Amino acid sequence: MLRSIPQRRTSFICKSCLSAGWRLESRRACSTSVPQRPQKPPRRTEVPDGPARTRFAPSPTGYLHLGSLRTALFNYLIAKSTGGQFLLRIEDTDQKRTIPDAEQRLFDDLRWAGLEWHEGPEVGGPYGPYKQSQRTSLYRQHADQLLESGHAYRCFCTPQRLAELAEHRAKLGLPTDYDRTCANVPKEQSDDRASQGEKHVVRLRVPDRYPPFFDLVYGSVGKGLKPATNPKDDAYDDPILLKSDGLPTYHLANVVDDYHMKITHVIRGTEWLPSTPKHLAMYQAFGWQPPNFAHVGLLVDINGNKLSKRNMDIDVSAYRKYLPEAVNNFVALLGWSHRNRSDVMTMEELIKNFTLKFTTGSVVVTEAKLSYLQNHHQQKHLIPGDPYFEKVVDELVASIQGNDGIKIDERLLSNGGLRARVADVLRIDNKNFTKTEGFIEEHDYFFSDAAVDYSSTDVPREKLDAVKTAWERTFFQIQPDDWTRVSLQQSIDKAAKMIVESRTRDTWQHLRQALSGGKHGPGVLDTLLVLGREVCLRRLRKYLS
Repeated sequence: MLRSIPQRRTSFICKSCLSAGWRLESRRACSTSVPQRPQKPPRRTEVPDGPARTRFAPSPTGYLHLGSLRTALFNYLIAKSTGGQFLLRIEDTDQKRTIPDAEQRLFDDLRWAGLEWHEGPEVGGPYGPYKQSQRTSLYRQHADQLLESGHAYRCFCTPQRLAELAEHRAKLGLPTDYDRTCANVPKEQSDDRASQGEKHVVRLRVPDRYPPFFDLVYGSVGKGLKPATNPKDDAYDDPILLKSDGLPTYHLANVVDDYHMKITHVIRGTEWLPSTPKHLAMYQAFGWQPPNFAHVGLLVDINGNKLSKRNMDIDVSAYRKYLPEAVNNFVALLGWSHRNRSDVMTMEELIKNFTLKFTTGSVVVTEAKLSYLQNHHQQKHLIPGDPYFEKVVDELVASIQGNDGIKIDERLLSNGGLRARVADVLRIDNKNFTKTEGFIEEHDYFFSDAAVDYSSTDVPREKLDAVKTAWERTFFQIQPDDWTRVSLQQSIDKAAKMIVESRTRDTWQHLRQALSGGKHGPGVLDTLLVLGREVCLRRLRKYLS
């Protein structure tokens, strides 16, 4: 197989140097060499040295979904990992689309996920109120400030005129941006029309070209941005800051709030990347230092379609069947690259390992990874006394009682009844528990002798006779009060030595076949202890018959 030989990289040599006959080995880049393209600054992946102040600012126009939970979690993790503060702010200025119970659901879902906010609704803080509907005077004050400085202007165009303008420009194949008809209205005339009550909005007067900016995920951004204005086509990307009802748009409110709440880092989805230049133009107009921005990839399904918070299939409440730490672990891995040796991490480990090393591009969401993480996290909780363990036991008992296909033999139950038996089975085989459905069916031999089927057993008679002799001298000699882990282990070891033609593993296989019909499940020793002496000896005899 031929190996490709890497070519030697040399500096650019101009034609005059080539004509001089320089030897290749001695050629150097001359003064007319093509300058090398400047390198982009590296992405900053490490968390800041000082405390970060971050925020999660949901709108109560919908319920919490995986994308917004991830945004909240990333902002929470950077705050916690730096000893900073995580704020919750409700952006409720879109009153028409507000869902009555959405705000309380947001609080409940965040607390269920363990994302407690240091400042915000129901908590308070020095920079409140933390609901935008209660901060309208502040937004109007700052809109007036931009009007006075000339960085904003009032637009008196009617919705009908704007719709006709957009339609006309679209037919001509031109951008449907605003044409700045009202930008040149004299200030005195604008003030007078506004004081007379004429309906208007306030627009930002964007610069001719947006300046490039640095994003913590994408690095330098801005070279490919379209011009903010295009006078040739009368196209101006002037966003509305104040609506005709006096309420702010997202653009104005989030910039003003982030500044006054001293936010240092903003982590949000890439759908907001195109809006960032407008926000930076506002920071520049106010003379404020902007926060650090990090835009993370959008969540998509396996078909590449964007996940939507209006899709109830991904409403966070639908994931409450999982442990919150499993959901947090799952969400954290959606677009975040870590150096930990395992993907399975508790909240404390997420905080400890958190960096700003996010992947670029869309992130595919599949529940297979969530199920994997759930299985690992729940092992820590499937122990008697843990609330999660007791909750699962109750669910399993309910599934038995509501399933006519499972026949319970009361003789197999201990003094604690059905719930005690279910708890014992879950305790000794928690490693195989993934979900309530199907768990009892797989362990039906703990509840009924009839569930043990020997019809497929095919063991030579002479081998069974050797097993019978060994068991009669071991298990059948154990007295009721001595049916313990120690004595049972001793009997297993002794029986294995007595069956000269078998190895120890064969002894275990015979026991599993006799006790469960060969079904997989917990260890044989645990099975012997949970079933008890009477049930086990009865099944051993039946197996040998």
